[in-house]
Amino acid sequence: MSSRRRRVSPGLASYVGLVRFYEEVEEQLKLNPYLILLLSVATPILAIAFMKLFPPPI
Repeated sequence: MSSRRRRVSPGLASYVGLVRFYEEVEEQLKLNPYLILLLSVATPILAIAFMKLFPPPI
């Protein structure tokens, strides 16, 4: 094997622009993990509270 590095040509996705699009979309959405935990705990609590406060008509 030679000590030269093999040139890696950009793939088809980079020619089409899909790689750049994916990188731009990925950078836009950043949420704090604590916010996700808070929402996952608060949602069922709020749902139960609304069911107790406003019971469905029977």
